[in-house]
Amino acid sequence: MPKMKSNRGASKRFRVTASGKIKRHSSHSSHILTKKSTKRKRGLRKESQVSEADAPRVHKMILK
Repeated sequence: MPKMKSNRGASKRFRVTASGKIKRHSSHSSHILTKKSTKRKRGLRKESQVSEADAPRVHKMILK
C-alpha cells in the first residue's frame, strides 16, 4: 500500500504547536483593506487556534 499523502494546501495554512494544538491565520486580511478599520486589521494579524471541533479533521489533512 502506498504512503499517505498530506493535503498540501492544508499543510501550508496550518502549523502544529509543541503542545499539539493547531495554529491558523485569520481570513479577510489580504485585500479590500481600505474600508476596514485599523483596529480590525491589527486584530487580523494575530494567529489563532483551530476550534476543537475542526482539529481532528485538520490533523488528518496535515498528517505526513
